[in-house]
Amino acid sequence: MKGLKEKEVRSLQQQFGKNILQINQTKRLFHILWDIVKEPMFLLLVAACVIYFLVNQNTEGFMMIVALCFVAAISVSQEIKSSKALQALQQLTEPKVKVIRDNIEKEIPIEELVPGDVIFLVEGDKIPADAKVIEENDLSINESVITGESLPVEKNDVEGSDLIYQGTVINSGRCTAKVVATGIHTELGKIGKSIITYCETKTQLQKQVDVFVKRFAFFGILAFLLIFLINYLHNKDLIISLLFGLTLAMSAIPEEIPVAFSSFMALGAYHMSKLGIISRQPQTIENLGAVNIICLDKTGTITENKMRVDSIYNYELDVVQHPFIDKVDKPDVLFYGELASEKKPFDAMEKAIVEASRQVKIPEPELKMIGEYALHGHPPMMTHVFEKDGVKLAAAKGAVERILKICKLPDEVAKKVLSHARSMASRGHRVLGVSYAEHNNGELPLNQDDFNWKFKGLISLYDPPRPFVKNIFKQFYEAGIDVKLLTGDFPETAITIANETSMLHGSKYVTGEEIMKATPEELKRIARETEVFARMYPDAKLKVIKALIDEGNIVAMTGDGVNDGPALKAANVGIAIGQKGTEVARQSADLVITDDDLRKLADAIKQGRKIFANIKKAIRYIISIHIPIILTASMPLILGWKYPNIFTPIHVIFLELIMGPTCSIFFEREPVEEYIMRVPPRKKEAWLFQADEFLISIFQGFIIACGILVLYYLYMSKGASLREVRTIVFTTLISANILLTFIDRSFTETFLKTIRYKNNLAVPVIVLSIGFLACIHLIPFVREHFGMSVISINQFAISILTAFISVGWFELYKANLRPVSLSKLSDHKHAF
Repeated sequence: MKGLKEKEVRSLQQQFGKNILQINQTKRLFHILWDIVKEPMFLLLVAACVIYFLVNQNTEGFMMIVALCFVAAISVSQEIKSSKALQALQQLTEPKVKVIRDNIEKEIPIEELVPGDVIFLVEGDKIPADAKVIEENDLSINESVITGESLPVEKNDVEGSDLIYQGTVINSGRCTAKVVATGIHTELGKIGKSIITYCETKTQLQKQVDVFVKRFAFFGILAFLLIFLINYLHNKDLIISLLFGLTLAMSAIPEEIPVAFSSFMALGAYHMSKLGIISRQPQTIENLGAVNIICLDKTGTITENKMRVDSIYNYELDVVQHPFIDKVDKPDVLFYGELASEKKPFDAMEKAIVEASRQVKIPEPELKMIGEYALHGHPPMMTHVFEKDGVKLAAAKGAVERILKICKLPDEVAKKVLSHARSMASRGHRVLGVSYAEHNNGELPLNQDDFNWKFKGLISLYDPPRPFVKNIFKQFYEAGIDVKLLTGDFPETAITIANETSMLHGSKYVTGEEIMKATPEELKRIARETEVFARMYPDAKLKVIKALIDEGNIVAMTGDGVNDGPALKAANVGIAIGQKGTEVARQSADLVITDDDLRKLADAIKQGRKIFANIKKAIRYIISIHIPIILTASMPLILGWKYPNIFTPIHVIFLELIMGPTCSIFFEREPVEEYIMRVPPRKKEAWLFQADEFLISIFQGFIIACGILVLYYLYMSKGASLREVRTIVFTTLISANILLTFIDRSFTETFLKTIRYKNNLAVPVIVLSIGFLACIHLIPFVREHFGMSVISINQFAISILTAFISVGWFELYKANLRPVSLSKLSDHKHAF
């Protein structure tokens, strides 16, 4: 099969279009600008600008227009940056498919498929277009998205059963197929169904941020009405009173917070993708930082997924043999194990069985396969049926209990075989039973259990734990995260792996059968108290995940197979093993680890915690700096001071131009603090801030306000002019803002430590802030239009010193708090 030529593809794409059912357009510039125009802060700025022109203060009006342009430019820049990060994530999570083009096998995005393409699909893949089967092995399809029927349908290359449809899922086997329809021309496109199953919903943190901003906005409205009314009662000037009311409203609305939140999430998810951790929805990062239980599959997650046959138990000889060490005189077990495997295996166990049979010189079977039964049942087994010289031969492999059951061995014999199986499993090995049957009774039975089975033996496969897993588990435990192992293996296998990887309480286990029989209350207790779950079916996994979530936990789960899809979706954070996992698992999960490295999961949790911590830093900074602006704009008027309105909208908007980027860009770049993985995860329903954290932020802002108002009052009382007082107040406020930015980089580490944090925006923030302050003081044109005057060096120094004292006290607080914090960390670490 040579496939299409690339020059043919281009004309076919023009003829049939992209292989997509619906187009998700990204935001155009007009829509971004419209979203900005609708923001309350922008509307307040427009109102202030109009008022300036109405009262003939045209210079101030034009300055407001410039400010509006700056605000719009910053918002557009941040929106575009976030959008690009999201688009990059979408490209990384976009499903791909293997095709043949120009006689070369390659991987392309599914939207580039055209009729005539030859595609390769394996178990777990979502079929990307309508196609005709050319070749297949053990192929069955779940067509529920089209037909509503949940039972899989067998497909082959015979006309009438050779069509496979877009959106359906390969339940078992593999196939090569030729695309016959794409996009809206497929059956799915014609009936108007959508295969997009992932939709964004507001997370707990998003809801909290919304409530937080609404409360501040409500306070801003009340403050606006109060200041407007007091001004109007004093001067009876409606327009000027409205202008000063708008000034306070602008200072009270924390419009930076929603922008910061969306930027942190989008850019955080993008940065994580660079580490090989792809988030299908940026808001997943919020849950990552709160994960307190991780449920792990064994194969390919804890272990290397590089299986090899370690030993076989030959039932007829009643002997355990080691194929790579002992001379195997009668390797029937491997022979039938290979017959029950795919001819071109893609499963790690089947690859190991075929490789072992080749190494012990078993010739490749020349039998013709005439039937197959897919992996099915609890516990599962699979069967292949062959024919030679008119004789039908069936070979099966699967869970030992299932194979023993269908072979109907006497109880004593079955117990002896199970004893061998458990002995193999106790070394951490996966054990399969093998059986065969001769069939000369005409048609094949409907159920694979109904052959006249004869037991052949056991195959023991070893898949060693990854060498770094023990250290990863240690990191999880230190971070207050419990680890649970959910595997389909024998309990002995699971217990051995748990002990080899230093899982806590790894000697107790519960089986999938016990899970299915448990009452809801028993299930919650079992899920809470048990670390090792063995012989787990997909339904049992799902029940455990739901029980843990019902107990109020934030649960992460890893998976790679078709049957893991429901549990991955049910978990708070579903994590797909991207390299060896199925497409269904990847599309069901929230995160995809591209190289299947469990260490990336620890990195992901660390990044999730970092982003949440940095959001808190940004919001605490916004609270602390808004309070002095609000109080400085309102208290002199309320107290009846000589200069009641020291700020105008121009001053507030230029403060916003400094605070906005600082909040949403500077703090987003802050590095991980070293303590971040030595504290317990936050509670599921916990508010954004603890009461003491919120009070400290308010107190920080209050102290800064007190320092500014003291200077305000002293210089006003000494007869300084309005312009002079305004210059001193504004200088103190900007200086306090610069210092606060760097003081709030950590709530436990002092400035001497945080100054060494690597953040490439640290220098630009200082330079721009100082540059803005220098322009006000040194450039007459700027100073005049900001309504300020020249002040003495002493006055400037007093302003800087006041700012330093008003902000610097927090450093002393952190220095005294640090020993207590370290003691708590030490106690927590000791507990694990």
